[in-house]
Amino acid sequence: MGKQFELSKSKYCKGVQCPKILWMDTHMREKAKPGDESVLETGTRVGNLARGYFGEYTLVEFNPDMEIMVSDTEKLIYEKKENKTIAEAWFYWNGLFCSVDLLHLHDDECNIIEVKSSTEAKDIYVDDLAFQYYVLSKCGMKIKSASLMHINSSYERHGELDLDKLFTIEDYTEDVREKIHQVEDNIRQIRLFQEHKSEPDKDIALCCEIPYECEYYDYCRRHLPKRSVFDIRGLFASKKYEYYRQGIVSFEDVIHCKPKLSDKQLQQVEIEYYNRPDIIIPEEIKNFLDTLQYPVYHLDFETYQQSIPEFDGLHPYEQIPFQYSLHIEYEDGRLEHKEFLAKEGTDPRRTIAESLCRDFPTDACVLAYNMSFERRVITSLANIFPDIAEHLLAIRDNIHDLMIPFQKHHYYTKAMQGSYSIKYVLPALYPDDPELDYHSLEEIHHGGEASSAFANLANRTPEEIEITRRNLLKYCGLDTYAMVKVLAKLREVCK
Repeated sequence: MGKQFELSKSKYCKGVQCPKILWMDTHMREKAKPGDESVLETGTRVGNLARGYFGEYTLVEFNPDMEIMVSDTEKLIYEKKENKTIAEAWFYWNGLFCSVDLLHLHDDECNIIEVKSSTEAKDIYVDDLAFQYYVLSKCGMKIKSASLMHINSSYERHGELDLDKLFTIEDYTEDVREKIHQVEDNIRQIRLFQEHKSEPDKDIALCCEIPYECEYYDYCRRHLPKRSVFDIRGLFASKKYEYYRQGIVSFEDVIHCKPKLSDKQLQQVEIEYYNRPDIIIPEEIKNFLDTLQYPVYHLDFETYQQSIPEFDGLHPYEQIPFQYSLHIEYEDGRLEHKEFLAKEGTDPRRTIAESLCRDFPTDACVLAYNMSFERRVITSLANIFPDIAEHLLAIRDNIHDLMIPFQKHHYYTKAMQGSYSIKYVLPALYPDDPELDYHSLEEIHHGGEASSAFANLANRTPEEIEITRRNLLKYCGLDTYAMVKVLAKLREVCK
C-alpha cells in the first residue's frame, strides 16, 4: 500500500470540514480538546445493533493489518451466494481506504449503507457516502445504491426491539453521484494541505463549528481579544463570522462600527466596554419575589438519554429523569434537603414520579431555574402514569422560574457575560465562594457528566458505584443550594 498521505472516510470528512484539522492531528495533537467518549460509545452501540437489520450477516473482523481485512472482504464478496450482507467491509485504493458499515450484495451489484446514531441526516453524511462510493467504484464494485440508516426518533419501544421501526433508511444515491466529481478535488486539496512543513495559515471560519465544533477551536482562536464578537450572547454563528470578516472583532470595534445587534446584546457590549455599573431594578425584582410564597421548594432534575431505548414506552434520545434535589426553604430561614437518585440499571421513571408525589404537596410553591425543562420532565411522567398524573401536574403548574429576573436583565452584571445561565449568574453573584464552586466537586461538575456517569453506572464495580452515587448527590444538591443562594441575593437587593 502506498506511502502517500492516506485517507480514511473519517479523515476525509474532517478534511472536508477543514483540512487544517488533519494537519493538526498529525503535528500538534496536544492542542486538541478532549473528545466526548460517550458519543463514540453510542455510535459503536448503534452500529453493532444495525448489523442485524437485514437478518444474517458476516462481520469482517478487525485486524491491525489492513491488507488482511481487505483480503477477507474480497473473499466474502466472491463467495457464491445470491444475497448476503457484510458488516465492516474494507476497501483500499491508491492511499484511500474505508470500511462500509453494511454492504448488501445482490448478484453482481451492491448497496452501501452507512449507519449513524443521529435521528436525522446531515450534509457531512452525504460526503461520507460519496467517499465510500468513490473508493468502491475504483475497486471495481458495481454500486446500485448508497443509503443512510439512522435512528427513527418517533419509534416507541414495546417489548422486543423492532429494528425495522427503530431505524430509518434513506436513499441518497442521486445526491452522492452528484458529489462524486467533488471527491477527487477534495482529496487533492486535503493532501496538498498535509504537505505543509509548518502550521498552515488558515483563518477561523464557520467550519470551526459546523458540522461539528472542532477539537482545535480554542487553539485557533488564541489571537482573539479577551472579549470579542464571538462572546456576544444570542448572536448567530454566521453573523459572528460575517462581522469578523468585516474587521469587527473586539468590543471596541463593535462600539465604533455599530453592527446590527439586539438591545440586550448591545447592552452586554456597552457595560463591558464602558465599565458601566450593574443593572439592578429592585421594583421588577420585587414583583417577581411577590409571586412566591413560603415554603419555597427549590427543584432540580438530572436526566439522561438512551439512543436505543431499553424500557417500554421510551423513544430514542428521550430525556429520562433519574435524580432530583429538593431544598425546602422556610420563612424563618430554615432549610430542609431531600433528594432522589434511582437505582442504576433500572427504569427510574415510576420510582422518581412516586418520590415527587411524596416530597411535594399539591399546593407547593416550586422554584426551578429555567423551569421549561422541569415542566417537560413532569409532564412526561404524568403522561406515562395517569394514576398519579393529577398530583404531578399540580406540581408542574406551581413551578416558578428563578431565571426570569436575569433573563429580563432586571439583575445584570458584567461578570454574567451576557448569559443568564445559572453557571454564569452564580459566580457573578458570589465570586470566589468555595461553597458554591462546581470545580471543587469530584468527578461530576456539570449536567453532561452527571448524565454520562449514571448511564454507565451499572457497568462499574460496587466500589465505583458507591463513589459515583455520592458524587452525583453532591452535584445535584449544589444545584438547588445554588438556587437558594441566588434567591437570597435577589431578596437582599430589595430590602
